[in-house]
Amino acid sequence: MTRDDARLQRLLEKERKKLLADLAYFEQVEYTDIGSSNHLADDATAAYDQASDLALLRQAKHRLKRVDRALEKFDNGSYGYCEGCGEPIDFARLKALPDARYCLKCQRKREVSSSTAPGPKAFEQGAFNHNHNSRGYSA
Repeated sequence: MTRDDARLQRLLEKERKKLLADLAYFEQVEYTDIGSSNHLADDATAAYDQASDLALLRQAKHRLKRVDRALEKFDNGSYGYCEGCGEPIDFARLKALPDARYCLKCQRKREVSSSTAPGPKAFEQGAFNHNHNSRGYSA
């Protein structure tokens, strides 16, 4: 393990502790019954708070799984290698996203293949090749 690998492992372990603390907080939160207030605005605020907390809880659980997977990779010696092509993941990418599973090339492929909306590739291939005059109106 290199010094950089040890640094990335420490980042992941720090992130794991933070996520576990977040999850512990969400387990202690008690919610009031929505609709028990005399004011519609109070009920709306309570509903928003609950929905927001649930979204944050789901996100924390998902992130914890990713961090745990990355830490397991340290144990089995596969950390830092792309799950798609097996090539090493660029250190700058790992430094920015220590739990990255794919190199940039494979990540782009995954995003493009799962996207239903036209993206930059569609523009490059001329899918949006419209003629516009100087005022921005279609010709």
